[in-house]
Amino acid sequence: MLVDTKRLSPDNEVGCADAVALMTAAEKVDCPESVLPTPRGYAAHLKYGWDGNPGQAYLARDDDGVLVGQLTVHLPTYDNTHLAWCGVDVHPDHRGRGIGGELIAYAEELARGAGRTSMGLSQWDLPKADAFARRYGFERKAIEVNRRQDIAGLDWTTVQKLYDEAVRASSGYELVRVTGRLPEEMLEDMVALTASINDAPKDDLDVEDDEFSPERLRAYEEAQLAHERTVYRVIARERATGALAGHSTVTVERERPHIGEQHDTAVDRAHRGHRLGALVKTGMLLWMREAEPALAQLDTWNAESNNHMIAINEQLGYRIVARAMAYQKSL
Repeated sequence: MLVDTKRLSPDNEVGCADAVALMTAAEKVDCPESVLPTPRGYAAHLKYGWDGNPGQAYLARDDDGVLVGQLTVHLPTYDNTHLAWCGVDVHPDHRGRGIGGELIAYAEELARGAGRTSMGLSQWDLPKADAFARRYGFERKAIEVNRRQDIAGLDWTTVQKLYDEAVRASSGYELVRVTGRLPEEMLEDMVALTASINDAPKDDLDVEDDEFSPERLRAYEEAQLAHERTVYRVIARERATGALAGHSTVTVERERPHIGEQHDTAVDRAHRGHRLGALVKTGMLLWMREAEPALAQLDTWNAESNNHMIAINEQLGYRIVARAMAYQKSL
């Protein structure tokens, strides 16, 4: 055994700081523009996850106690309970010693112990990363693209023009703004609308549709608040029926208010063809200009095959930061 691997507790402030330092060193080589958490944000991630189903992190140290690698393992509980998803970071100064392979083996052991029959792995689109994944039996199943919008340099004339065009095409709908938790009377309808994200491409991944419930939406809100993020939702509502037809969600960090994340954007299939995707996206940007004047960048992730959403993003000036490969194998 090359390393001593131990689970990281979210209450271990030093350990979380060490983990972020290791990720920073790795990303400086692999993807310098990627947004990494702060130690406090990483601790919140380990405690609350995205929506109340947090993953696990393990720190790997050599015989001298030097931190050389990190393993993350996520075991979904709401759905996809056949799956374990992992990520591996090895410090650039310690690569080529088999540490990554040892961490993959450790992840497989954890996955099998949890009764999982499939394991996924995320890697940046780099030749060495691809060779690493294939060496350990993974097959590439999907490509995810990280895009970033430079809010400070945004052409607001174009945003307003796209918004006005979308308003004309969607005259039967109105926009509703929600900050923080959803009103109770909207919760059930938002469950069905949120599930529209399952229409996004999954490519060749062996994954089930996400299953949503009022409890899961509330857990998402609580997790984001625990991360010290403000949650903003723009929701398109049909005027005649009151039906919720489309939505876009953005979160903004309070620790670093210049950083925002684009979370779900989806339109209910029964309401497509009215430019509601463009309506909620541009409506959100115009709101952020008022509500978050310090916001400087907004990141989003899409499957490379999601042509419709990518077309909207490119109209809004998003640029590609990096591509990530999603690999999978049976256990």
